[in-house]
Amino acid sequence: MKKNTSDNHDHHGEQSVSHNHNDCIDSALATAEILCVEQGQRLTKVRRRALELIWESHRPLGAYQLLAKLAEEGFNSAPPTVYRALDFLLNAGLIHKVESMNAYLGCSHADKDHQGYFLICDDCHNVMESDYQDIHSALIAKAAQQGFELRAKTIELTGLCADCKMPSEGGRT
Repeated sequence: MKKNTSDNHDHHGEQSVSHNHNDCIDSALATAEILCVEQGQRLTKVRRRALELIWESHRPLGAYQLLAKLAEEGFNSAPPTVYRALDFLLNAGLIHKVESMNAYLGCSHADKDHQGYFLICDDCHNVMESDYQDIHSALIAKAAQQGFELRAKTIELTGLCADCKMPSEGGRT
């Protein structure tokens, strides 16, 4: 039940010649299967489908959007079911929560220990994940110097993506 879609972006903020979303979905699901086995967890049908739907959207997806899609497909339509699946996927490192949008995005680096930040377009609402290990280390050190205990380590930067800032060349401005 996957969409056969492709476009000219990837999930690292770089342009690519041809991007097939099905490859992303297949890769994310294969990574999820491996990580679940390694962690002694089960990738249940609802968890698997939730992850697949998040990757299909290729944009942050809210819990109630996910709930509606799952309900259309005959899954349990109770909010706790979706939140349990999202909590599982978050804890397994398979998705990220984009706090400012209260939405979820597939993790492009789920198979690697990493710290990321998000570039969020104010116009099209596309979100790109990038790795920031050096910045992360510097921020942790600075917080420690100040005696500050970090509880969340998500960095979200907002602005306009390359497509949206292009005037009259297919951009949205």
